[in-house]
Amino acid sequence: MSLWLLNHFSTFTLTVVTVGGTVLLAVVGSVLARRRYPSLAQGEHNDMVGVTLGMFGAIYGIILAFVIVTLWTQLDSTQTIVATEATDVALIARDAAAFPPPVRADVDAALSGYVHAVVEDQWPRMRAGDPSYGATAEKLQNVFDALQAYEPKTAREEVFYEEAVGRLNDVAGQRRARLTMASQELPALLQVLAFGGALVLIPLTFLYGMRRLRIQLLFVGAVAGLVGFSLLLVFVLDRPFAGDLSVSPAPYTEGALARYWSGGAG
Repeated sequence: MSLWLLNHFSTFTLTVVTVGGTVLLAVVGSVLARRRYPSLAQGEHNDMVGVTLGMFGAIYGIILAFVIVTLWTQLDSTQTIVATEATDVALIARDAAAFPPPVRADVDAALSGYVHAVVEDQWPRMRAGDPSYGATAEKLQNVFDALQAYEPKTAREEVFYEEAVGRLNDVAGQRRARLTMASQELPALLQVLAFGGALVLIPLTFLYGMRRLRIQLLFVGAVAGLVGFSLLLVFVLDRPFAGDLSVSPAPYTEGALARYWSGGAG
């Protein structure tokens, strides 16, 4: 469900619905609570409610901060993995320039097939939550086959050959790491703490009475807006390959790899 929402609605739309909906529900709940219990407006229990709100708010804030920082770090790590993988592919292409033309052509064709498979086949799978190897397994094996079929003839070729093979092994490792990141999501316990905590914190604000309804609604709405925006961050950052803030496949189409996309080459 979360993947479908992220892939079919813009971040702006999700922000309006999530934050706006949270504030609206909180305001309506506060009004209903005052009508049901008019004595709340007198603030008779504000001391106790204030202490409870402060304690619970501090604990919930720490939990949300931990979750958001963890997810942001995961997103940053995923971007680094993608950029490193694409860089290593580009460096293999540069190393292959030292090989004889037939070998260089075979390596280039295999690399072109791999980057096209990553962007056109595997990326949509990761966005949809199905981080399978897909066509990239075969395409990456083609690169290994192209290098394994060649035996360097000179010391210069041997140096570049060793570099290319080492980087290709790194590409295989980074691809696995990328797919692992695509399959990860926030543990169920943290999801319960993050989203369930909001169901406890926001209703608590209804009990903090103020004589003027407008001031109380402003207070409740501000707390609800902050909580709603924090939950939106958790929701958006939890899936690094889905939504507007997702990791882009652009590194596989830029720089030295751009020539594999010119003229629709594949």
